[in-house]
Amino acid sequence: MLQGNPSEYGLEELKDFIQFGASPRVSIDMFKAVKAMAYMRGKDFVTPVDVAYIAKDIMRHRIVLNYEAEAEGVTTDEIIQKVLETVAIP
Repeated sequence: MLQGNPSEYGLEELKDFIQFGASPRVSIDMFKAVKAMAYMRGKDFVTPVDVAYIAKDIMRHRIVLNYEAEAEGVTTDEIIQKVLETVAIP
């Protein structure tokens, strides 16, 4: 969840835009939120689609972009979407 170097995940183009990535707390919050969402939908399991559905809401305020990203009009949502599209589903 953007806790390492973007280059390690094939996301080299993002490394110049992120000042601070999501912290390990995102994993904890994501775990809780996705489990709750699955429960409210009557499911007793979570799927990768559930994670993708809520990722932007959980991570949006935890990723800090730098001035270069602002200058180029790159948004946090675009960064998260690119991560979701690139990182393989386990």
